[in-house]
Amino acid sequence: MEIILVLWGFLLIGLLSIGGFFMFRKFLKQIPKEDGKSVMDWEMHYLEKTKTMWRPEEKQLLEELVSPVPELFRDVAKQSIGSKIGEVALKKNCDIITQEEVIQGYILATPKRDHKFLRKKLKEKQIDVSPYEHLFSLSKENYTDNWRTKYKSQKKNTPK
Repeated sequence: MEIILVLWGFLLIGLLSIGGFFMFRKFLKQIPKEDGKSVMDWEMHYLEKTKTMWRPEEKQLLEELVSPVPELFRDVAKQSIGSKIGEVALKKNCDIITQEEVIQGYILATPKRDHKFLRKKLKEKQIDVSPYEHLFSLSKENYTDNWRTKYKSQKKNTPK
């Protein structure tokens, strides 16, 4: 009977630790940055500003791109990726969000490990990934606050 109690204790501590880890990550996103807004505040800002700019085709593409994310985390993934797409669209002064902004925002919002799936999905949809190659180096593994500056400088240096 004691062994069952010990195993139950370890299981309980393990599950609470995992839950605490995700709660702590969400807490960190709520902490205001230098500009007074938190990461989540900016996400909500970009989503609110661009919610009328989304066409059904782009919403469907985003749904397909986040499909490998476990259902439990899919809404959070859609929010953070959708906000990055909105940020890209606003920075480019777009009237509507197109496939180009969806792909650019997805690349910038996701870590490098997810890019293999993105490349596969774009190949299935017969979308050329070569115009976006420079963005893959700007993704979250080495993502910096000045991605826009790097993007503009790389865009100037790439031949057309």
